[in-house]
Amino acid sequence: METTTIGFIGLGLIGGSIAKAIRKFHPDYQIIAYNRTTDTLKDAVFDGIVDIPCNEHDPRFALCDYIFLCATVDYNIECLPWLKQVIRPGCILTDVGSVKGEIHRKVTELDMAYNFIGGHPMAGSEHMGYEHSTDHLIENAYYILTPSEEVGLDKIGKYTELVTSIGALPMILTWDEHDFITAAVSHLPHIVAASLVNVVKKLDSPLEHMKTIAAGGFKDITRIASSSPHMWQQICLENPEHISKVLDEYIRLIVQAKYLVDQKDANGLYDMFSQSKEYRNSFNDVPSGPIKKDFALYCDIIDETGSIATIATILSMNNISIKNIGILHNREFEDGVLKIEFYDEDALKQALEQLTKRNYKIYER
Repeated sequence: METTTIGFIGLGLIGGSIAKAIRKFHPDYQIIAYNRTTDTLKDAVFDGIVDIPCNEHDPRFALCDYIFLCATVDYNIECLPWLKQVIRPGCILTDVGSVKGEIHRKVTELDMAYNFIGGHPMAGSEHMGYEHSTDHLIENAYYILTPSEEVGLDKIGKYTELVTSIGALPMILTWDEHDFITAAVSHLPHIVAASLVNVVKKLDSPLEHMKTIAAGGFKDITRIASSSPHMWQQICLENPEHISKVLDEYIRLIVQAKYLVDQKDANGLYDMFSQSKEYRNSFNDVPSGPIKKDFALYCDIIDETGSIATIATILSMNNISIKNIGILHNREFEDGVLKIEFYDEDALKQALEQLTKRNYKIYER
């Protein structure tokens, strides 16, 4: 039986995590890779993740059944012309970028669309690089696939099976749908978070009282402002049309909110908060009831039989009551796959102590 060969160009957080997941679930697959930082490539070989380290523009990528473009968008696009010269007709070419339009247009221009299925695993972290990658980062995470119009159903089926086999949840969209959706639920929140931080910086006094007392909700809503400025600069440059459209609607609602405040419109203000509360509480990870401080931790676990039950048992044996527990399917810029909520701060502290003692990797928010 012929060995499946998978190539990687770029082994950062996402590329490294996908490669590790493939090695975990498909140990017989051959993985070849190129990374601009040679030390990273050496680490991946030492870890047993990469079988064959490659040079830039390496002809051995002609062996691949799949090629994952996991570098920056500009470098991924730069690789396309030489890949066109070596790629096999049956090879599935994919990427992992959070904006799909630019690369889809380029593969169409180069007449490579019959090979291309865009990909975007909804997983990530503020931490970057291969050293933070794990073999379970994308487990239970939505993995959006954006097939080109020319790609065959056989390739879509094969790629969907691969994504499912490494523990992710495939979702098929057009690239335009993807870019509009992520503009609203991913790109806009980062712009809003950055703007909120900057407005406090601008309005604060030299004594920095605002900065000193900023806590709770402000820290929660602005946490993602700590993400890579370069990455978000590039995302805004790559998806301007959709981001601008979403910003127009957001600005309209902000202006409307200002009007309600200026007019002291009690009914309008209540409706604004009530509608947002009702919709937000319909999300899977939000418990019903009044908005309260979120006493929650995130636990980085491998999704295997009994893993959640084990944690629940540990907490129960220590008389720690759980308010809510569930797996996150959108892990983009979250550190743990399992979210556990508690009724009060004391229970949260006890849970942190017990789980940390047992070597679980725990994150607070």
